[in-house]
Amino acid sequence: MSTTSPAAKTERLLNLVICLLYTRQPLSKARIRDAVPQYGETASTEAFDRMFERDKDELRDLGIPLRTEPLDAYFDDEPGYRIDRREYALPDIVFEADELAVLGLASRTWQQASLAGAASTAMRKLQAADVERDAASILGLEPRVRTTEASFTPVKDAVLACRPISFDYRKSDGAVSTRHLQPWAVTNWHGRWYVTGFDTDRGAPRVFRLGRIDGAVKATGRPGAYQVPDDHDPLRMIEGVEVEREPQPAVLRVLVGAGNTLRRRARTVGDIDDHWSQLDVDFTDTEVFAEQISGFGPAVRVIHPPELTQAVVRRLRAARDAQEAR
Repeated sequence: MSTTSPAAKTERLLNLVICLLYTRQPLSKARIRDAVPQYGETASTEAFDRMFERDKDELRDLGIPLRTEPLDAYFDDEPGYRIDRREYALPDIVFEADELAVLGLASRTWQQASLAGAASTAMRKLQAADVERDAASILGLEPRVRTTEASFTPVKDAVLACRPISFDYRKSDGAVSTRHLQPWAVTNWHGRWYVTGFDTDRGAPRVFRLGRIDGAVKATGRPGAYQVPDDHDPLRMIEGVEVEREPQPAVLRVLVGAGNTLRRRARTVGDIDDHWSQLDVDFTDTEVFAEQISGFGPAVRVIHPPELTQAVVRRLRAARDAQEAR
């Protein structure tokens, strides 16, 4: 009986789809096995064959047009496989406002929201093997996730390109320093986004929370400047350094009729007047909570503690500056 978890199987199928969409030409089973990390971990060729046959059937049952074509126009003794983008692509879909809201929330829970993990490894292997790329197909597949972290896109792009970056990073005590990183992966853990990689200043692997990156992320090297370790496990790295702290109290003033998510998590809620309520809310991370509060704009004011006020003001000013720069 297979012990593969549903999440691992889903990731393997997604990587297979990405691999077969990547190419304009059919791929042999040998190339597919080399490109998709989970296939390379199989114990034997026979085990890979069985897994690949099951995965092919499952993709077809899901309606994905996996095509079998000869690798050589003159010799059809070895089949190749690919997904035709024209058959795979969905027509334009129009959603209502409430449907878009639900999809927006769902996208935040997709923990592999970018191609910055095993899928990007598969694409790098195909590129190294001189497989002709169909870039438009990958762009159609990669989910576009809206995150509150302004650094998400440049960090994700640096991961995909294996390009070194630098950024200002604010620690939990408020101290800011410039860090230089070879980013390996962008990962969501417990609702927060992290980048793992090699800190060239410290000469060791490190984890950074995207919500604590201050200002712009700058490229400091050329694409392909380093290699991601084959055994890199971002979740294990993050779990090893992230420890939840004891809750801290905050006092907020919230406009009547606004901030319902804050009201639900508050220990106490009291009316100040006809326009404002006062909430006592516990939080564990200043930067993360400031990100949530700043999303309410002028409808929420921080009364205490001062460091939370400063974190919210910093984010609102950054949003204003970004808007003025457009």
